[in-house]
Parts: sequence; C-alpha cells; structure tokens
Amino acid sequence: MPRQVDHDQRRRQIAEAVWRLAIRGGLEDVTLRQVAAEAGVSARLLQYYFGTRDQLLLGALEILNDDAEQRARERLATLGEAPGMHALVRGVLLELLPLDEERRNRHLVYAAYFVPFLTDPVLVKVARDAPHAMENLVAGLIAQGQELGEVPHDLDAAAEAAFLVAGADGIQTTVLLGKRTPEEAVALIDHQLVRIFAVTTRG
Repeated sequence: MPRQVDHDQRRRQIAEAVWRLAIRGGLEDVTLRQVAAEAGVSARLLQYYFGTRDQLLLGALEILNDDAEQRARERLATLGEAPGMHALVRGVLLELLPLDEERRNRHLVYAAYFVPFLTDPVLVKVARDAPHAMENLVAGLIAQGQELGEVPHDLDAAAEAAFLVAGADGIQTTVLLGKRTPEEAVALIDHQLVRIFAVTTRG
C-alpha cells in the first residue's frame, strides 16, 4: 500500500525550510526554488501546498505563530493555577524576548520578515491590517488587574499595553544585536511592571 502522506507535517517541513533560509540570509531574495531545495521537495509540490511566494511566506509565518502561541501557553501554565495578573503580563512580555535558543531563532525569523513587510505590496497590506493581538491581550490582563485591585484605576490599560509591547519589541532587537543581555532585558521589563502594578508593590 502507498504510504499515507501527513499533509500538516509536509507543510511544516516546508515552513521550517523558510525559517532556516530566513535565519541564514533574510527573505528579500528567497525564491520558491530555493525553498523547495532547502526542504527537499519539488517546486511543484511546494506550490501545491502554498501556492505563490507571498502565500508561502505568510503560511510559514502562520505556522511559526501557532508554534509560538503553543509554547507560550506551556510556559504560562508553569506559573500555577492562580498566578495573578502581574505574573501573567510578565510571562506574555517575556515571550517577546529572545531568552533561549527557541525564542531567539523565532525572533530572528520575525526580523527577516521585516523588510518584505515593508516592501512587498501584498505583505505590506497584510502587516498593516493585522490586528494588535498582543497589545489587546496585555491590555485585557491589565484591565483585569484593575478590577482585582492589582493595578491603579487611573492607568490607561490600552496605552500601557501599547507601550509595553512596543518596548519589549525594541528591547528584543538590542538583545539580538548583543547590545543587551537577556538578564538586562528581563530587568527592564520588570522595572516597568513595578510601576504599573504599583498597588501590589506598595501594598
């Protein structure tokens, strides 16, 4: 009997080839043929699973995002059953930092997407129209902290979340460049969270 093809595994195989190419030299000039060769599949098979080059890049990014979400859930689960909003916000923000090999490689891939998202007309629109999911998540957690008395009520949860996520993104870059250690990055995040969760810190 012919061997059953695991389509999800095949898509992952191709996506991982995109990630490796991204880490090694960026994505601006990557072709379908290069990705096919890296993945060890035919260009025709690659197009069967992903279609155009833009669809391939977006599909590989979607798989990477799904992986990141799963790993984040696993790490947040280690915080316990009732960790508090401070610990949850901290855990979410630390996912934006390259604190280990898995997260470092992921953020290197994200960095490789930056130029295509600025220059490719299709990808530009996707990037511009993408929802602010991380900011919304952090804002929701801060708002819950306000309801629980863990965060001052006069803070603007949405504005604080936008600042925290943008700040973590910027810190991430300095760690990738070797300008700041992972420990220094975590300390900066903690410094901001002390300010936001002032009720519990001072109480």
